[in-house]
Amino acid sequence: MDALIFDCDGVLVDTERDGHRVAFNQAFDQAGIAAQWSIGEYAVWLEVGGGKERMRAYFNENGWPEGRHDRDTLIKDLHTQKTSIFLKLIEGGQLPLRPGITRLIDEAIAAEIPIAVCSTSNERAVNGIVQQLLGKERAGKIRIFAGDMAQKKKPDPEIYNLAKKELSLDPARCVVVEDSRIGLLAAKAAGMHCIITRSAYTQSETFEEADLVLDHLDAFHGKSVELKDLRNYIKK
Repeated sequence: MDALIFDCDGVLVDTERDGHRVAFNQAFDQAGIAAQWSIGEYAVWLEVGGGKERMRAYFNENGWPEGRHDRDTLIKDLHTQKTSIFLKLIEGGQLPLRPGITRLIDEAIAAEIPIAVCSTSNERAVNGIVQQLLGKERAGKIRIFAGDMAQKKKPDPEIYNLAKKELSLDPARCVVVEDSRIGLLAAKAAGMHCIITRSAYTQSETFEEADLVLDHLDAFHGKSVELKDLRNYIKK
């Protein structure tokens, strides 16, 4: 097994509904922008990979704020503020790690299997989650590929291909943990195995291409997913 790779949002932490959505809304409010994403509406915009891309798509469809002529700067400033708000939510302990994450990471560290996080989210936010919730010792053993390190967002495989190149990985010997269809398609397009742990916003998505679909890592035929279970997919 060359590497165990995790997506961040929805996989490490179920962040979207009560984390990123809340932070986006507070950033809009602080900027005087009349936009508030409801739980249901945000599910639609999640189909757009990347926070900056998501806001741009929303404004393109619903109209840009008046008097904000430099759209690129507006998006950048909103996203910076949103990330700061989001990190405060993480630091406040309001968003815990999902079941089985720490256990499986510790098992991979003990087996000396490289671990990475590949996410379309802002690199600062992903680092904050890994450092704050997994601890500095674990974080020091996890490579992070996130945000603008990849120009194309999921379902494009660029972020996984970047990890493959930087870590000299054989994709056929890598297992990815994702929670969304766009993440699944990205991992598969990179030639990697992929298991799905459904999150709050992805319960109804289809995952027929996945090697395994679970509610979480502690829900595998009445037991927890272990490293040996993931190795079985590589052997196939």
